[in-house]
Amino acid sequence: MDLNGGSIFFLMYILTTLQNSIYSTNIITHYKYKLLKSRAKYILSEVISISPADSYQRIQDDPRSLLIDVRSSMEFLFVGHPTGAIHIPWIDEPDWNINPDFTVEVRKRLLGGVHGNSGSASEQGGAPIILVCRSGKRSVEAGKRLLADGFKQVFSINEGFEGELNSKHQRSSIGGWRFRGLPWEQC
Repeated sequence: MDLNGGSIFFLMYILTTLQNSIYSTNIITHYKYKLLKSRAKYILSEVISISPADSYQRIQDDPRSLLIDVRSSMEFLFVGHPTGAIHIPWIDEPDWNINPDFTVEVRKRLLGGVHGNSGSASEQGGAPIILVCRSGKRSVEAGKRLLADGFKQVFSINEGFEGELNSKHQRSSIGGWRFRGLPWEQC
């Protein structure tokens, strides 16, 4: 194979371009890896399951705690809710879609430090976030979102506000915040 000056220049150009491309790809891959790794530790973290009584005690012991009711507006208003709970629905009417602003609304409620979360709530550890729903399922889903978005102390009340269904398909008879006799109110 006879290589003249033009051919050598062209091959050098191709090799340099490939080398720069590989180098750039490695840098991008490195930063993507670091980002995914940092997000993964929150995604892999678990929402902490807590009983209604333990959550009530935690709220009494740590005034920075934020109790958030993630049920729909109708449930919050007409079924009742824990006294002092803040309502931020995870899924709500009319479309029953996941609230795309859920994390933003939680951060707003932290009031820039009133609940011990100045700056980034997740980086400081911040105030404990205690989530409650009807029976403890939606609050886990909402908690996973908060963990993925950087919050560290996220709890879910495992029995929810009303608890599971009994054998007659009734709630508030075998578990839940209300069944346990904890303070609640209704509009």
